Amino acid sequence: MIAERQAGLPQSLLLLLGSCLPVLGAVLLAPVLPRMQEHFSSTPGAAVLVPVALTLPALVIALLAPFAGVIADRVGRKSLLLGGMLLYTLCGVLPLWLESLKAIVISRAGIGLAEAAIMTCCTTLMGDYFDGTKRERLFALQMVSTSLSAAVFMGVGGLLGENGWRTPFALYTVGLLFLPLMAALLWEPRERSAVEGAAATGRFPWAALLPIYGMTMLAGASLFVVPVQVGYLLNLLHVDAPQQIGMTMGASQLGVVAGALSFRLLGSQSPKRLLLLAFTMAAIGDLLMAYAQNHPLVIVAVLINGLGIGLMLPTLITWVMSLVDFHHRGRASGGFTAAIFAGEFISPLMVLAITRGDTSELPGALMLVGALQLLVALGCMSLRSRKVVPLARHNP
Repeated sequence: MIAERQAGLPQSLLLLLGSCLPVLGAVLLAPVLPRMQEHFSSTPGAAVLVPVALTLPALVIALLAPFAGVIADRVGRKSLLLGGMLLYTLCGVLPLWLESLKAIVISRAGIGLAEAAIMTCCTTLMGDYFDGTKRERLFALQMVSTSLSAAVFMGVGGLLGENGWRTPFALYTVGLLFLPLMAALLWEPRERSAVEGAAATGRFPWAALLPIYGMTMLAGASLFVVPVQVGYLLNLLHVDAPQQIGMTMGASQLGVVAGALSFRLLGSQSPKRLLLLAFTMAAIGDLLMAYAQNHPLVIVAVLINGLGIGLMLPTLITWVMSLVDFHHRGRASGGFTAAIFAGEFISPLMVLAITRGDTSELPGALMLVGALQLLVALGCMSLRSRKVVPLARHNP
């Protein structure tokens, strides 16, 4: 008999840190976009292509993460993860030498493809290696680590950007550090028994998961409302100092971290109750932002909003994992990843459609977003919270 292999701290850290890498693709270029725009000012279409270089990875993740999940279930989690890490490094560092803006945009699409595989596999392996409260704690820490890494990566990207707009791309060499560690410390999980093997013939639970994916998309859209819109909102209140805007965004991230950590304290409640609380808090935050007449009230509003969003995501992924067996876990995780990034991508477009480009209409847009969140909060109580039998850790 081969002794059961137990996942521990090294595996937890690798999967948590691996989950942060897609965040790098989302925020790394933000501080250097003006310099990049200036460098390619003579390139036709640069006004569109430069911002697309920032947002394209999120769109590719949204489109391809479900396929990454299917591949993870059929081919294996570890092999897809290692392939994704290699592609991540190669496509990530290419802009250090590429002279064509179109080629850089194509390399960014490659980054999105790699990140779809990385995020899907890391989340799936968390579900494979752990169960019960350990799994729930890890999903909460995943939200905490990605939120904190966003702030860190943006700061590091800005610091490196002082030496030129290409320099931040060197950070993608971190993939070379993760690749051998993941190859050595992670393993391909397998079903534990004939019972699990028989489960492979079961149908994918679309009916149960689609409402959760819909809420996940709204959670992803809600997550990007503050980072994208709060600067414009504060400008309406005659607050335009970068330090004050940054402090407000920091309060939002603090709320997200606190909300994710609170999932451990509230985890005994049903997913329906947790999501009722989470969407209600997010809605209250958006409505307070819409009615805020001063900067301190905006800070309170984004903090409350962040608390709700921070509680949403670990609750949603834990619920998703409870509804699928081992053979469907990659596919379910891919759908969850796609829903988050689709929400993040459409978030500014949704607000733009409501305001029609007029920032003075932003409070009204925030009111509509808050009202939608309240409706979803009430709708959560009508969902069924059925679960599959929790699975233990898997043999190598």
